Amino acid sequence: MLAVLRLCAVGKLRCSEKTQRPAAATVAAVTGVLTGGDFYHEEPIAAFAWPLLVQAGGLAEVVGGRLQLTARGRTALAKPAAETIRHLWRRWAGHAVIDEMSRIEAIKGQRSARALTAAGPRRKAVAVALAACPPGEWVKVDELFTRMRREGPPFTVARDVWKLYLEDPQYGSLGYDGFHDWPLLEGRYTLCLLFEYAGTLGLFDLEYGDPVDARDDFHANWGADGLDYLSRYDGLYAVRLNALGAYVLGLAERYEPEPESGGGAGLELKVLPNLDIVATGAVRPADELLLDAYAQRSSDRVWSLSLTSLLAAVDAGRPLEELRRFLDDHANHANHAGHAVPATVTRLFEDTTARVGQLRDFGLARVVECADPAVAALITTDRKLRRFCQPVGDRHIAVPVQHEADFRAALRKLGYVLPATPTT
Repeated sequence: MLAVLRLCAVGKLRCSEKTQRPAAATVAAVTGVLTGGDFYHEEPIAAFAWPLLVQAGGLAEVVGGRLQLTARGRTALAKPAAETIRHLWRRWAGHAVIDEMSRIEAIKGQRSARALTAAGPRRKAVAVALAACPPGEWVKVDELFTRMRREGPPFTVARDVWKLYLEDPQYGSLGYDGFHDWPLLEGRYTLCLLFEYAGTLGLFDLEYGDPVDARDDFHANWGADGLDYLSRYDGLYAVRLNALGAYVLGLAERYEPEPESGGGAGLELKVLPNLDIVATGAVRPADELLLDAYAQRSSDRVWSLSLTSLLAAVDAGRPLEELRRFLDDHANHANHAGHAVPATVTRLFEDTTARVGQLRDFGLARVVECADPAVAALITTDRKLRRFCQPVGDRHIAVPVQHEADFRAALRKLGYVLPATPTT
């Protein structure tokens, strides 16, 4: 999650402004920062889901075709990841960016009018069913399907099943008896939501294999002869609600991160008095992205801090606290008389913080020039107008853009008008 947010922070992710879906280059970029890669080679699941999840959670938004961090997203960089993941899942359940069923591309006709039910209610129904999974126990997917059909809450995918089809809208219609059973429609929808979103967020441990021939419930349908599988999620065999999932789904009050597996040494940093940061152990893509944002890279495992590099990071919207917390978490405490961060680095942080505090951004404003100081004083002291502007010198007035309409209206009542800016 942090790696994806850091990719957003440096402007490396692009999404369609119309559909909000990630571009192919974005999927490739996210794949590159996923620990261990995506679930399948050259079949994006997590890499497709992450850009949508951060948008649904309000952590990033598409501006000019690129994903940019929002204020909430910048705050999330310095918060415990589990809290943010809980927020993302809850937001996805109520404000998802896409209808997950659209990811089952083999089932055509989904864009037809009134072909599908509203995604929100069925998404919430699946979320309720997933929250009923016993923590720490493996549940076979077919057993999960049985529980969902028996215990509910009930939901359906198709509003008019005759509009959905494989290959041909007439011969391959799913409206024929036996061609639209629960596992084929509701089951595939559940698999997508579970695998691509709950699985990507890490709420469930997943047992999965090759989707080819993993499920045969669609083989009898007309038009299925050319399909090796109905969905990329067909290879999901069993799931286990883990400790993070129990916390996110409200089944546990707290979450304690589990020790990282893999047998290798975790990231450790040596922060030197000369302002160099030396990385040892495993350096994850997310770690590299963060260090690249705040320091100048001088070799594969060495970054150099400076006042210039820290100010550039702050200017790009990165909080100093993010780096400070990162160094505290990973610096080697045995290097400098028991202190992880030497005094020179501490003073650099203090100097940068002091410089950052010298200026404040009050947002955009329109600057109005008056013919003489008397007119400027008349406007800026008027009982109504003074709420929407402030003087800048003797003859100039600053009007915040959010107050411009009110300023113009009050100005007319005073007997003046601000001519529109001519365009060329």
